[in-house]
Amino acid sequence: MAAGFGGNPVRVDAWVWAVRLVKTRNAAAQACRAGHVKVNGVSVKPAQQVVPGDRIRVWVNHREHDVEVVDTPRKRVGAPVARTCYIDHTPPPPPREVLAALPVRDRGSGRPSKRERRELDRLRGYSNQ
Repeated sequence: MAAGFGGNPVRVDAWVWAVRLVKTRNAAAQACRAGHVKVNGVSVKPAQQVVPGDRIRVWVNHREHDVEVVDTPRKRVGAPVARTCYIDHTPPPPPREVLAALPVRDRGSGRPSKRERRELDRLRGYSNQ
């Protein structure tokens, strides 16, 4: 085992950063403060300690990562080593066909016009009076 590894408790923000789930330690701390990091189903502060066996859910880059802690490195490690520090329980992303079927507004087209809003209301079944 490499130096700095083991079953010792480590801060959750440091662990999430060390295993490369986020790019910076500051981003990890901000994610914790914003409630995007949960340990065993509970939102935690950056100083919360994690040990092997804990289940961590991290919402980052519009995707949720669900991992189980196996090792607790204190320093940031390389990508191959980082993957050995957790067991990934993240479900696979939805197929591209599902994402392509979602209606998408052209980027930069702005807010809907009054006419478009009325058409949307009619489509949704809202009455005008």
